[in-house]
Amino acid sequence: MRLYMHPVSNTSRPILHYVADNKLPVDQEVVDLMTGAHHKEPYVSLNPNRMVPALVDGDFILTESSAILKYVADKYDLPTYPKDLKKRAKVNEMMDWFNSNFYRDYGYGVVYPQIFPHHKRPSDEAQSGTIAWGKERTKNWLTLLNDHWLGGGSKYLVGGELTIADYFGAALVTCGHPIRTEFKAYPNIVRWLEAVAALPNWKTVNEPMDGFRQMIQDKQFETI
Repeated sequence: MRLYMHPVSNTSRPILHYVADNKLPVDQEVVDLMTGAHHKEPYVSLNPNRMVPALVDGDFILTESSAILKYVADKYDLPTYPKDLKKRAKVNEMMDWFNSNFYRDYGYGVVYPQIFPHHKRPSDEAQSGTIAWGKERTKNWLTLLNDHWLGGGSKYLVGGELTIADYFGAALVTCGHPIRTEFKAYPNIVRWLEAVAALPNWKTVNEPMDGFRQMIQDKQFETI
């Protein structure tokens, strides 16, 4: 089984973290996004979306981060993706929530237009409008995450037990690390992120993200 990824990719990081924490026999191959390798063969034949990650297991290919986490957890029969129908449904709910709601507005509406040239809008007016809209929507999602999903005092997203939703959600929430979002207004989010960051391989997996943040430290950003 081989994972095609980039270490700074926010959708690669949760899989890298999960594989490392569980010591899974998954080979890894970097797809160099900086040189456009995701737009070239042989990668395009594996993932015509031209994005990372992608997982190849024999003749089976998966191209979505959330699906890859679920597949790997099931393949190795790991308790972090519960077998109980209702518990599993809650994990799926959280992962869908991050993908469909939070990441859309925060990642693509606030973070990426500021740090990636190909996401920058074609005019200053469009750029500022996109970021303003993204910030407004993101604050709504952060309030929900802080008060509703994490407001009951649970250590993790789905009760007191760590699940793949925590790996996935924490990576997407910290996609704003380069623009220096700290979530100080959201104490339950801070508490949860600290719990995930205490896992064995968080620091190692996130060193490339820290390096990227350092590389753009002199730039000014709008953050939450």
